Amino acid sequence: MAGKYDDLAAQIVELVGGKSNVKCVAHCITRVRFKLKDESKANDEAISELPNVIKVMHANGQYQVVVGNIVEDVYDAVLKAGGFSDGGAVDADDDDAAPKGVTDVIIDLISGIFAPMLGTFAAAGIMKGLLALATFLVPSFANDGAYTLLYTVADGMFYFLPVVLGFTAAKKFKMSEFNGMAIAFALVYPTMVALTSGEVVGSVELGFAGTFSWYTTFLGLPLIMPASGYTSSVIPILLMVWFGSTLEHWVKKWMPASMKMFFTPLIVVTVTVTLGYLVIGPIATLITNLLGEFFALLFGLPMIGSILGCTLVGAFWMCLVIFGFHWSLVPIALVNLSTLGYDYVLGSVIAHSFSLGAVLFAMYLKNKDEKFRGIALPAMISAFFFGVTEPAIYGVALPDKKAFINASIGSAVGGLIIGISGAVVYMSGGLGVFNWLSFIDPSGVNGINHMIWAIVASLVGAAVGFAIEFVTYKPEAAK
Repeated sequence: MAGKYDDLAAQIVELVGGKSNVKCVAHCITRVRFKLKDESKANDEAISELPNVIKVMHANGQYQVVVGNIVEDVYDAVLKAGGFSDGGAVDADDDDAAPKGVTDVIIDLISGIFAPMLGTFAAAGIMKGLLALATFLVPSFANDGAYTLLYTVADGMFYFLPVVLGFTAAKKFKMSEFNGMAIAFALVYPTMVALTSGEVVGSVELGFAGTFSWYTTFLGLPLIMPASGYTSSVIPILLMVWFGSTLEHWVKKWMPASMKMFFTPLIVVTVTVTLGYLVIGPIATLITNLLGEFFALLFGLPMIGSILGCTLVGAFWMCLVIFGFHWSLVPIALVNLSTLGYDYVLGSVIAHSFSLGAVLFAMYLKNKDEKFRGIALPAMISAFFFGVTEPAIYGVALPDKKAFINASIGSAVGGLIIGISGAVVYMSGGLGVFNWLSFIDPSGVNGINHMIWAIVASLVGAAVGFAIEFVTYKPEAAK
């Protein structure tokens, strides 16, 4: 049975030079993206005149056909029309015509890996926020079985995020998705996670980088892991899947066909997981520790330490979140809360979710594409009100780059206000608007003064982010 967009797809494939001219095809929010062997063979004018085609663009070595909110249907029809398999990939015999910079490559990888899961990601974030609201209004609800079940719905995807990323990253790196998931399952395996709450069997002091402890060994080599294991982590699984994909491609070159099905996964998963625990994970931990020590020294500078530290942490918080290095600041905050009764680090990032939400709101107002608005709205709500920023970062702001920078500027302004005012948090926990409550002094000395400053910082940061984005954002120029 012919599909609604089969004729359109067939014409597009023909007008880009035929399927023999297509290296691979993918899609984003509004565009079917081709990588062509020879872009001169494509007929821009004819494609632009096709029904449902908004325009044609050339960017980053891609031939992009903008079709708006019907992109998924058109993409599926293009795969069918061209006979493309494996996500639309076909054999390529030359390199991309327009090489990207390192930053573009990283952003393209991260946004491409997160794009398939954005809807579910945003839904989980909103559920988290609704549960936070419910427990704020009715504290006893936190002890109810309904809360436990619903929190499982909300937090399950975040907790097992490496598994989801193992699948999408494997697809991005052209590796077996099941091998990618198998690697991720090993990262979040309960027995391995539980080791971090057991007895320390060894440790080593690395000076400025801190102390590295391990709870078990592999053939005498220490297995160094973060305090909570690798649940909810991002960078370790991405690096492991990238390495695993390289290994898989190499193994397939020499493995006999009769043995590929079983021995390729055996070699790839075993070697990758082992090296992941022994090398990749500890490197990520080392970087996290170094960042923690750096910020501790920064905040400790006399006179300007608090102001400078709060501003820089506010500015770069979302960058740290992307790579999972924001955990480097948590130990500092916990020590402050336990010894001083308050903390100035966590308070410095109060504005980031509000600024990010405001930036998305500006984009939402100016971009009339229904598909984009359908993604931006829940991500905006999740970030602004509930402080769950991952859907907004990975789904909208990071791929746009300018939006990410503008949100970071707003966050920096909020951090500056916190630094100047001297506002601190008196407890950990709470996100979005609920984080304001963390600034209330339980001793009564400062009362709600610090909370007022937190609200001011949040709203000013949001206003700055919104204003810059609203003035500079051009929907037609967004990738």
